[in-house]
Amino acid sequence: MTDTTMHIVCPHCHKTNRIAADQLGGEANCGNCHQPLLTGEPVALDAESFGKHIGRSQFPVVVDFWAPWCGPCRMMAPAYAQAAQTLRTKAQFAKLDTEAHPQTAAPFNIRSIPTMAVFREGKELARISGALPAGEIVRWIESVV
Repeated sequence: MTDTTMHIVCPHCHKTNRIAADQLGGEANCGNCHQPLLTGEPVALDAESFGKHIGRSQFPVVVDFWAPWCGPCRMMAPAYAQAAQTLRTKAQFAKLDTEAHPQTAAPFNIRSIPTMAVFREGKELARISGALPAGEIVRWIESVV
């Protein structure tokens, strides 16, 4: 990015914030709700918040497409949370329950879960399917962003 600011969507109130790129390593807070923008924890998305995070964020958003009945999804959840903490200044982590929000996942042709996809400014940059350990999740995301 040539600009020194970027848009990041708040994981709490889902408002778009403009922050200086050099604030990514520090404690950047939302201008609306004053909560931290970079929490290091995956945020649960619904249809409305998914569109905001994917479409408006210039900061990479990693989405875990999952379902509560999926054993591999539940098995990977702690590793995904660990990767979110490790990469908190490099990407926003989110989860979309494909059972609760099938209409939101449908346009992305998710054929198996868990599937992780990386988005920036409304564009899908990469995706990978299958349960992975935290180290592999981190390596994959770092190779994309």
